[in-house]
Amino acid sequence: MLIALIISIAITLIILYFTIDAQTIAYFKSGKIRYDYFLAAICVNIVYFFIWGLRLQILSNATDKTIHIGFIESTKIVFANLFLADITPSMAGGEPVRIYLLKKDGLSYGSATAAVLGERLLDAIFLLLCVPFGFYVFSRHLNNAMIQIGLSFAVFIFILVFVVFIISLRYPEKIKHLLFRIATKLQRFSRKKTSKYKLMNRISDEIDSFHQSMMFFIKEGKKTFFLAGIVTALFWITGWIIPILLLLGLGLPPSIIASCAAQILLIVIVMMPTTPGSSGVSEGVLAALYGVFVPASLLGVFILLFRLITYYMGLIIGAIFQYRIFNHVASFSMDMIEQEK
Repeated sequence: MLIALIISIAITLIILYFTIDAQTIAYFKSGKIRYDYFLAAICVNIVYFFIWGLRLQILSNATDKTIHIGFIESTKIVFANLFLADITPSMAGGEPVRIYLLKKDGLSYGSATAAVLGERLLDAIFLLLCVPFGFYVFSRHLNNAMIQIGLSFAVFIFILVFVVFIISLRYPEKIKHLLFRIATKLQRFSRKKTSKYKLMNRISDEIDSFHQSMMFFIKEGKKTFFLAGIVTALFWITGWIIPILLLLGLGLPPSIIASCAAQILLIVIVMMPTTPGSSGVSEGVLAALYGVFVPASLLGVFILLFRLITYYMGLIIGAIFQYRIFNHVASFSMDMIEQEK
């Protein structure tokens, strides 16, 4: 967390140092700033989280018909996952939190994993479909070799992960064998030992549950998966509205097409496992992309506002919800132990 915050704040301050000038001060004094748009951006960001909760609910309930995850509960899980997601590369820390809390709500680990990885699969499909649009809009402006390399590498990783995911569905037995070997090696560093027979059975059961859930999406649950796909598109588009509102709040043209294209390319790059929470990388890419159509004197202010709403806001909300939920889980576990005694 400290590394993520230090990098993010440092890069933001550097950008502000090189962009804020006399024109920036004069612009703020001119009365062109619309603070109501900033408030609207905050509200849209909250809606964005609730749409995420709706998608998680749809996928979770589809993986196991015997368990019902409520909308409020799934949204709480989304809020709780924000903290670890925001301080880990590729937002990877959020997945274990969502899986763990779905398991606490009654799903098997296999079903919970299928629901969460189903989210990633839908994100990958939607973003890969959008990437050509982002490249097309910024094709004339992507002269920076580092950004070109970063984008190309990010798209390659996206496709690679997608292929690996498909292979895991096609050959579940090989995945079982691979995970068993990994788990056996990890047990050497664990104080709690499990017999190889129990370990293999546990892995086999969870992989079977995961495989059945994912095959349900592909075969029987196509309508559910399609519905979740529509929600996924709405989820990302809602997030793209936030920078448009910030531009309007700064008294600038909304640049809807350019801003959406910039968000697509930004997401692809920040999904790469670089720094904790992609801090520093996000600010740098924002400066490179939005610097094409945002005046230099307001670029740093725009980046600061965008990160405050989309990153720091989620970090604070996530910390609060994660503490409250896991504190409740810990208290419940202690009560169960006392009852057993």
